[in-house]
Amino acid sequence: MDTEQVARPVQVLGKAGMVCYGLVYVVVAYLAVQVALGARRGAADQTGALAEIAAGPGVVVMWVLAVGLFAFGLWQGLEAAVGFTWITKKRKRVRKRLGAVIRGGTGISLGIAAVRIASGGGAGSGDKKQRELTARLMDLPAGPFIVGVIAAVVIGVGVAGVVSGVRGSFMRDLDPSDLPTGTRTWVERIGRFGYIAKGVAITIIGGLLAAAALTADPGEAGGLDAALRTVAGQPYGLVLMGIMAIGFAAFGVYCFAAARAHRT
Repeated sequence: MDTEQVARPVQVLGKAGMVCYGLVYVVVAYLAVQVALGARRGAADQTGALAEIAAGPGVVVMWVLAVGLFAFGLWQGLEAAVGFTWITKKRKRVRKRLGAVIRGGTGISLGIAAVRIASGGGAGSGDKKQRELTARLMDLPAGPFIVGVIAAVVIGVGVAGVVSGVRGSFMRDLDPSDLPTGTRTWVERIGRFGYIAKGVAITIIGGLLAAAALTADPGEAGGLDAALRTVAGQPYGLVLMGIMAIGFAAFGVYCFAAARAHRT
């Protein structure tokens, strides 16, 4: 069996898994609204979204999501290894592949969380895991420096997401012929909003990590839940959270379109 025969099924399943990935962000948008209204006590992040789904549609859907998220993660791993061949500039291709590594890791970690929830266990708080990992890194020689470097990388990823949203460069990853007639403009508009919102959230997470590095306090770190609650605590927090929620929903909807039209 050659590489193409192996890659094709992974790509097909991975694209289907991207729908699951998008669904998680649509639910995160709902949780963000709850945070804005002060009605959310649980985690308002990706694992919180999975728990919300498990409490609604149930365990069967959670197992389907788990399989889809694993497939998405594996597909992104394949893309990181041999994908984005349509990009001629080497540096840009390397950046795209690094982004695929991050998405792949996210997909696999969410798949693991979905399995735990479906099995009757808890997935745990994303913020708690982030702080525990930060604490372990802080215990290493030059720990605050290491955390600071990671913070800079995370901020860079977030800013890159915002820039991609502003420029609409993410559309180069889609094959126009796979988009229904007349939908390209709407997909681009929705994707722009989604990428910017997601990029802002990632940048805030990086900022929290930077604060942890500067203060040598792992408690300053946090994941998406902490980022959203940071936004909610700002002046006009309700309005800002409403915008963020719409942005996350937009990113989820964009993933539905990208699942069909993403280049392979």
